[in-house]
Amino acid sequence: MLTPDWPAPAGVRAVCTTRVGGVSAAPYDALNLGDHVGDDPAHVAANRAIFEQALGSHPVFLNQVHGTEVVALDAATPDGTVADACCTDQPGLACTVMVADCLPVLFTTADGQRVAAAHAGWRGLAGQGGVGILEATVKHLCAKDVQADDILAWLGPCIGLRAFEVGDEVRAALTASDPLAGACFKPLVPGKWLADLPRLARLRLAGLGISQIEGTDGSPGWCTVSQSSRFFSHRRDAARLGSTGRMAASIWLD
Repeated sequence: MLTPDWPAPAGVRAVCTTRVGGVSAAPYDALNLGDHVGDDPAHVAANRAIFEQALGSHPVFLNQVHGTEVVALDAATPDGTVADACCTDQPGLACTVMVADCLPVLFTTADGQRVAAAHAGWRGLAGQGGVGILEATVKHLCAKDVQADDILAWLGPCIGLRAFEVGDEVRAALTASDPLAGACFKPLVPGKWLADLPRLARLRLAGLGISQIEGTDGSPGWCTVSQSSRFFSHRRDAARLGSTGRMAASIWLD
């Protein structure tokens, strides 16, 4: 598992899994945490138990739909709740998102009283009218007199610039509300672009007033597609192998 290297306050814990350490067989080998990708349910349950034991906290797994819904976790929140981000101020509950190319973003307030996790693929990042999953998550964190400049963010592994080929429609969706986002795309061939997902997220977060942003810089070592021994990648493996597993990024209060 990866442990974020960031100046989180005392009492805030965070991890991001790799594909290493579980019991699933190929193409889900080995620590697949997704229960919706065709893996043996018994293997997924065993992997989730391994994960929860490693955390020492209860991870709540969402049903992610590439939207902008944020749920506040409490002890009664069930796995499978439909949302693409979650937040909590309750110790012992791990805000968790699953990824296999999309960008996981973990948040904490500077006082260590609230944490959140968001699943940011391009659809969730774009949202509607410039309000996407990151804006929605930060709004939830700021609901209790928290200012944006008191929020820290960590960006986990995701598809890198060299692998993230998109069409004109994706570029249009992500630049419609922010012309500066155009700099996050490199032309490939007519109608096709290479998109820098971490840079797009950093631009959105900076626009919200968040300046403390750590984690991926978009370099190849963070790329889920190119690092096949470490990370699951839907784009790399779904067509070739039929499916792939899911990693998880979690943040919680001790």
